[in-house]
Amino acid sequence: MERKYFGTDGVRGAVGSYPITPDFVLRLGYAAGRVLAKKGSKRVLIGQDTRISGFMLQSALEAGFSAAGIHSIIAGVMPTPAVAYLTRAFRCNAGVVISASHNPFYDNGIKFFSAFGTKLPDEVEAEIENMLDQNFSCVESSLLGRSSVIEDAPGRYIEFCKSTFPSDKDLSGFRIVLDCANGATHHIAPAVFSELGASVTIMGCEPDGININDHVGSTHPERLIDKVVETRADLGIAFDGDGDRLMMVDSDGTLIDGDGVLYIIASSLKQLGKMNGGVVGTLMSNLGFELALKRLDIPFARSAVGDRYVLELLQQNDWRLGGENSGHIISLDHSTTGDGIVSALQVLKALCRTGKSLSEARRDLVMFPQVLINKKFVEGMDPLHDPKVLDAVRDAEAALGEQGRVLLRKSGTEPLIRVMVEGADEKLVKETAQGIADLI
Repeated sequence: MERKYFGTDGVRGAVGSYPITPDFVLRLGYAAGRVLAKKGSKRVLIGQDTRISGFMLQSALEAGFSAAGIHSIIAGVMPTPAVAYLTRAFRCNAGVVISASHNPFYDNGIKFFSAFGTKLPDEVEAEIENMLDQNFSCVESSLLGRSSVIEDAPGRYIEFCKSTFPSDKDLSGFRIVLDCANGATHHIAPAVFSELGASVTIMGCEPDGININDHVGSTHPERLIDKVVETRADLGIAFDGDGDRLMMVDSDGTLIDGDGVLYIIASSLKQLGKMNGGVVGTLMSNLGFELALKRLDIPFARSAVGDRYVLELLQQNDWRLGGENSGHIISLDHSTTGDGIVSALQVLKALCRTGKSLSEARRDLVMFPQVLINKKFVEGMDPLHDPKVLDAVRDAEAALGEQGRVLLRKSGTEPLIRVMVEGADEKLVKETAQGIADLI
């Protein structure tokens, strides 16, 4: 699909710069409302993270939906996966999240969920884009959409998260540090883990509209690592600004990314005989992770980078578990989208069952050294098809053998080639990545 406004995760950009402006978001709400009105009930659920711009954009969306005759149900500040869940629970024909995920506060975005809690199909996004190019109008007054507020949205989602953890077990005895990134999980995650019995230390739970992801959360786990070691906690969990991804830290202060989280969940399911199919990773998933799954006789497949592509391949293969090393984990047995809190609970469920610590649970996962270099290139050129670059990649792959791989891909937003090399020999990996980057 040729996208004019939508990226792989909705419409996103700097607030005040096109298209993240009140007038465009008003038109986006109207266009989406016109398209969605043809597809079921005329109700849309709206949630947001803690960015100061969220309230402005929510007002614009509400006005656009109202002009199209669509009723808005306001959930307030809620994690992205909570919006997906509540959209299904309230039988809405779409859900909308106002968030830029792990980006700084001055960015924001709009992403849509279908009535089933999944990302909108490409063809629906194409319809919305086409409608955006039409003239803005308004239904007659008697048909205008109304707005209502869900008063108990946090409580509903807290209970949903707890329902994914076994009712005959609890987290008593666990000392957990939670970093909520000053984002949408700040009033949800502490309640979930403490109500399940854990002793919880919190950080990143004082949002002020501009401190979301500011040296906290899954993209900045340094302070969490220090806090886990300082307090001698059993583990730490860091979410991103909208709560759809996580990173974990073991008691020694070792960071465990999405590959590690997936490995622990998958190996536990395999031991229980509940590993239905295989695991979907992405082109960026570590080769060590792939080989560790192979030792467990768990099938593995790679999708393009992006959780929507992980979900597509899961559905295509009729598998249940997948994710990205950035921490987006999709467990279709529990949720329709990446969910940081639910994913953490699945890891803790495995620890409770086996009696292992977090470090012990991932001991058999040996990650390969991985080097990523971003290299600028002159626009109009195509280094990915340059004969010298292709020869260099072939030579590198021959040198690395089966214990390594090379991946080159273009950035979707700027003239950059991302050079990724990984393998068992760290010195060779670094030299190979730098050599290809210098050639580009």
